[in-house]
Amino acid sequence: MSRAHHSHSGAPSQRMLRVGELVRHALAQMLSRGEISDPVLEHHVVTVSRVKMSPDLKLATIYVMPLGGQDEPEVLAALDRHKRFLRGEIAHEVNLKFAPEIRFRIDDTFDNVSKIDALLGSEHVKRDLAGGDNAEEDGVKE
Repeated sequence: MSRAHHSHSGAPSQRMLRVGELVRHALAQMLSRGEISDPVLEHHVVTVSRVKMSPDLKLATIYVMPLGGQDEPEVLAALDRHKRFLRGEIAHEVNLKFAPEIRFRIDDTFDNVSKIDALLGSEHVKRDLAGGDNAEEDGVKE
């Protein structure tokens, strides 16, 4: 495989990032236009937050989140039911030589952001940030 597909640090290549963003945009457009006829998807606003492409561009992991985080299993199941249709439409829209396999995952980065916000708002962190000199008083420095 060429160097263009792999970086030494394990980070995604520019091509992987570009194709992932094209896939994300194509799927988001299909969902917003209501091109998928499914009762679950018709009653949910689904955000396509990111797409991770494999180095060979044959697998797209699509991270989604229903608005408000409600009915996540039902939304994933609905997207999985239409995977074949979506795969063909994405390949056509993005103009790829091969249609990537797609898999859907709930994007948990929203949960992680909430946890970090809660930690930063905790009394312990506020105290530590406010009193930079308290460490000396607590006997840490001598």
